[in-house]
Amino acid sequence: MSFSPVQSDNIAIATIRALAADVVTKANSGHPGAPMGMAPAAHVLFSRFVNANPKNSKWFNRDRFVLSNGHACALQYVLLHLLGYKLSMDDLKAFRQLDSLTPGHPEAGHTDGILLNRIERKVFLNDNFRSGVEVTTGPLGQGFGNGVGLAMAQAHLAATFNKDGFDLINNYTYVFCGDGCLMEGVASEAASLAGHLQLGNLIVVYDDNHISIDGDTNVAFTENVDQRFQSYGWQVLVVNNGDTDLAEIYNAITQAKSEKNKPTIIRLKTTIGYGSKQQGTHGVHGSPLKADDIQALKTKFGLPADQSFYVPQETYDAYAQIVKRGASLESEWNSLLSSYSQKYPKEHAELSRRIAGELPADWEKNLPVYKPTDAAVASRKLSEIALTAITPVLPELFGGSADLTGSNLTKVKGTVDFQPPSTGLGNYAGTYIRFGVREHGMGAIANGIAAYGGIIPFVATFLNFVSYAAGATRLSALSGHQVIWVATHDSIGLGEDGPTHQPVETAIHLRATPNLAFWRPADGNETSAAYYSAITSKKTPSVLSLSRQNLINLEGSTVEKALKGGYVLHEEQNEDLTIVSTGSEVPIAVEAAAKLKAEGIKTRVVSLPCWLTFDQQPEHYRLSVLRSGAPILSLELSHHEQYGLTGWGASGPYQKVYEKFGITGSNIAVVGKKVVDFYKQKGGPVVSPLIKAF
Repeated sequence: MSFSPVQSDNIAIATIRALAADVVTKANSGHPGAPMGMAPAAHVLFSRFVNANPKNSKWFNRDRFVLSNGHACALQYVLLHLLGYKLSMDDLKAFRQLDSLTPGHPEAGHTDGILLNRIERKVFLNDNFRSGVEVTTGPLGQGFGNGVGLAMAQAHLAATFNKDGFDLINNYTYVFCGDGCLMEGVASEAASLAGHLQLGNLIVVYDDNHISIDGDTNVAFTENVDQRFQSYGWQVLVVNNGDTDLAEIYNAITQAKSEKNKPTIIRLKTTIGYGSKQQGTHGVHGSPLKADDIQALKTKFGLPADQSFYVPQETYDAYAQIVKRGASLESEWNSLLSSYSQKYPKEHAELSRRIAGELPADWEKNLPVYKPTDAAVASRKLSEIALTAITPVLPELFGGSADLTGSNLTKVKGTVDFQPPSTGLGNYAGTYIRFGVREHGMGAIANGIAAYGGIIPFVATFLNFVSYAAGATRLSALSGHQVIWVATHDSIGLGEDGPTHQPVETAIHLRATPNLAFWRPADGNETSAAYYSAITSKKTPSVLSLSRQNLINLEGSTVEKALKGGYVLHEEQNEDLTIVSTGSEVPIAVEAAAKLKAEGIKTRVVSLPCWLTFDQQPEHYRLSVLRSGAPILSLELSHHEQYGLTGWGASGPYQKVYEKFGITGSNIAVVGKKVVDFYKQKGGPVVSPLIKAF
């Protein structure tokens, strides 16, 4: 099939360029250059290739489009307008004024949720308009990783549910990225894995305009991108004239789609800010165009120079046809799905359940429950036991480890690896992912998998190395992606690996992240509670912080109590002290309480496995757990305001390391007595260089 550009194509591209300039100028903030340069590629992609229905942004088999380069967000919002809903002139002028709703970088859910349901203005108040923003990218390179995750999810679900004659799940993932995205290491990690996985459903368009924030990329980025991606196992195509040669762009995308065993990157040579007086320069990258420049631009492209946000009727009409095509494609797919339900009712029911985000009935009954008489086990092993119990009833669990499978204990016996069938290592229907040593890429990929739908992704590494993926975990929380991190070796209790591996600061960082549930279970019941919470929290990512050393099963712990995020593990009336602790330090707190009681100091013990969950409980409950009337001593192997560490950890057997830093029942009893004595003498909270409590 050949491509024959028509006059309406050129008019639409000119309109996109002018709208991108107007949007940034109206907001007095943004990046006009990349959208103006990428306008031809965006138009060709959306008018000839992308299968999506703007009237239903949640159609499951839609093609996914990711704008990895946040600097081009104006392009995405202009396309949304053209594809979704014909606004009046006044409405379109307000488009980029609504800063919190049409943000400076693409944010998933804004136009679908907030824009449709919370605004009392006229703008976009049409139930038929949908967002088309698949993921929140923001920091450069994140969208690239998201794209790999979206492609992996498609490959996995296609292998799981497609049948002969029923190619139900066959969408492509398209990613637009720039020089900055490819400079970021997260993109390298994700690209390397994508090449290994032979993801032929992934097509990346690289905007090679030689400009970044610091100026010409020759100051810092002179690598051979083509050879780099060829070494990753990608198909590399080059479009030499991305400014005007629509046929060359079309042919490259067509060739990319014909390659089924490799992801494709199309290096698209463009001129940043094409058409403006500053085209090809750094000046058009991140600043609004001047008024005279915009007028000259519109005159050059045959648009009214005196009108802002002008869209020719011809362009509206052309994009209306794209919308009709998308609606027709979804209708055809729905018919295919209906036929599938007749021939494969069991598979149809399972796919429908997963698309709806519903969990199997009574799945939670498979979670282990423990008694105090059960053997002491490391919480990483308790995690493995939980995964082993629930994986058979939760086929949507899809994930793996960053080359630490034997340490994270995340591979359930009998599961198959997610691998290209040609490797002989597994198949695409496999549910266990070998991420390799790529923590940041793993996190960004998991966000894409979660965004695809029908899957609950889990990823694993040492807790210390979740820090490597901080950018991705932050976006999980910001975007509401249900990603489960299995983070083992969570304290100085990991022992001989030493302070380079001991995450004394990581817990506080993660707890400070809004909408991220950091669970640090103290025993088996709390571990089961952590998994229950993580699997049922559809809009909140979770980090399960797990020990390497064995933990006893505690008297007084239950799954139900732990699900409140914090509870009284050992109660005393008219107490002299309450010790609040988490994870592997809770048994130490219990030991200390027993020693204190022997000295006549009545001590309550509170286990607080998840601060976020505890904060969501009713106030009266929280006040009953952390009640006033006696001092409260916080105990945890972290570096913050509590009794814990004053610096880094140390290498050695974990028992010796605990002793070195005074984290023993005997020493905590001594500290607790000092807290009580100080409180009785001063009648107030305790703050001293030695003892930090609240």
